[in-house]
Amino acid sequence: MKNITNKILMILTVAFVVYSCSDDFVEVDPPYQINSGSYFSTQDDYQKALIGAYDVLQSTYVNVILGEIASDNAHAGGESENDVVGWQQVDKMTHTPINDNLDDIWDWNFAGVQRAAFIIENQNKIDFNGKAQLIAEARFLRAYFNFELLKWFGPIPIKPEGRFELGDVTAYPRAPKEEVYAYIEDDLTFAIENMSENAPEVGRATKSAAQALLGKVYLYEEKFSEAATQLNLVINSDRYHLYGTEQDEVYENLFDSIGENSGESVFEIQYTGAEGAGFECLQCSEGNVMVGFSGIRSYSGPVFESGYGFNLPTQEAYDSFEEGDQRRDATVLNIEAWAAANSNVEYSIGNTSEETGHTGYYNRKYLPRKNDNEGDANLTQPNNYRAIRYADVLLMAAEALVRGNLDEAQARNYLNQVRNRAGLSDVNTSGDALLGDIYEDRRSEMMGEGHRFFDLVRTGRAVGTINGFTQKNEVFPIPFEEIQFSNNTWSQNEGY
Repeated sequence: MKNITNKILMILTVAFVVYSCSDDFVEVDPPYQINSGSYFSTQDDYQKALIGAYDVLQSTYVNVILGEIASDNAHAGGESENDVVGWQQVDKMTHTPINDNLDDIWDWNFAGVQRAAFIIENQNKIDFNGKAQLIAEARFLRAYFNFELLKWFGPIPIKPEGRFELGDVTAYPRAPKEEVYAYIEDDLTFAIENMSENAPEVGRATKSAAQALLGKVYLYEEKFSEAATQLNLVINSDRYHLYGTEQDEVYENLFDSIGENSGESVFEIQYTGAEGAGFECLQCSEGNVMVGFSGIRSYSGPVFESGYGFNLPTQEAYDSFEEGDQRRDATVLNIEAWAAANSNVEYSIGNTSEETGHTGYYNRKYLPRKNDNEGDANLTQPNNYRAIRYADVLLMAAEALVRGNLDEAQARNYLNQVRNRAGLSDVNTSGDALLGDIYEDRRSEMMGEGHRFFDLVRTGRAVGTINGFTQKNEVFPIPFEEIQFSNNTWSQNEGY
């Protein structure tokens, strides 16, 4: 199977060639034109539009890195405490509606909603074999992007019939969270009913991916029975396993290239280093920009490339791992210990602020590795993002089973599978103690992957855990320019 990233590159190249042909040199009869009226006349049109919707997933690297920086897991880092000011503000919980980096999350995820909605609103133009699967994938993607927006900003405008058009910002208010959740649930239910268990290409979503995402949505809504049902369907499908538990697999390779699209991957965002990128359009990069930004500053030595020194795990996060947990050193790189164990290692320290600066630790899961990527190595790293992992599914199911008073024995079983993979012994707790064990293990298992902030918020544990966090910080402010576009018909999130 071809990887969908290769097709994204091909389509972008074709688009460049088409739009680069000046009419001084080429006569086209009739004139070349693509618009919403003339498009979607062939199956290939739908396929290309779907690839365009998947392409936006690559820009969501910023959701991941800020999800760590906003939590107690990591400092912003960077060259100084003024480097990428928006990230520094989020780290200190001093962000405001005027924050370009939060605006990026709004813009890029709504771009994904728009591209998926473009397909959905034109779904009835023609029929072809495989159309139900294609529309289901578009519905999955629309749900994925809307769920990200809901997590970050709370109530958002929704338009089930299709794309937002110019002027709609005043016609569509921010829908209550309950309506947004119902909208997401409807998209995912449709996707589950119409998607295949087998991805048509590597990188495309499956029925299990939709079930896992719906289970996560239900967990956020505290619909524990429904969450457990969906997550158990994924577990009982026997299509996934914890990486490192089968022959020729080593857990430490899970986040290296050898571990990409493995039996642990329920849904994985694809990246490539085969195309250069630039700072003028970071969201245009086909590489994982988060990886280069998380790299060690001015680094030279084995295994890794250098980077910009953002997203630095804290001492407290490093110390939070249980004694003997194999995940600690696979998740967090202790730079002083690494330099002592390897000759000719050099690096520099940037931001020295106690509040947001250097900690001595780096996010090893997504550190840039030495590879054959093209262009700027800091912007074109090919490390895929494991958006939904089987370990995540097991721990979410365990949480739902305990919080819903459904089946503690099965919850312990799921938790212990994850712990055993990490070299830890079983737990035999119950009730609140078992729930606490699940929360602690979830932090250790998912550290560095952008989930921590939202896990703390949705479980009511953020106040007193995240420095500077108050109740208003449960959601982020709607970008100021969006409030302006609405002619102030949208209200800002409380406290901002």
